[in-house]
Amino acid sequence: MEINYLCLFCDTKSLYVSSLLLLFVKVLIKKVVDDAILPSYAHEGDAGMDVYSAENKIISPGERTLVRTGVCFAIPKGYVGLVMDKSGIVSKTGLKTVAGVIDSGYRGELLVSLIHLGKEPYEVKKNVKIAQMLVKTVESPELELVESLDETARGNGGFGSTGLQ
Repeated sequence: MEINYLCLFCDTKSLYVSSLLLLFVKVLIKKVVDDAILPSYAHEGDAGMDVYSAENKIISPGERTLVRTGVCFAIPKGYVGLVMDKSGIVSKTGLKTVAGVIDSGYRGELLVSLIHLGKEPYEVKKNVKIAQMLVKTVESPELELVESLDETARGNGGFGSTGLQ
């Protein structure tokens, strides 16, 4: 991975760096299905690249399934692929992505995990958009086992603890 950057201002006295980073990250893609459609961005500046089905499949209401894309990715170290819904698809059909983290070390075919929340069977057609994938930077912080954690206003408040209003 080649990274090019331009530092506009660096204040070394305070060890604070204010810079504009122009990152050029390349994600390599390999076809494992000859006629698979390569992922692509619909518009300049889009966050997610469209991901296409490489197979025809009928998904029954309530069914979870994996749909082939026919492509593999080499996501650079320090990045992650996040497979997410296409808003138009989920709002019109009830077809929702589940489990969508593609780690930088994974080199197998991207399989999109879907669940059908609609009431009628849904036909996924080959070569149509089924999801989108964002490529984002990730941190891998050091993990440390401790006896206790600091106190916060929220504390142990979990699901629903802040109410609806």
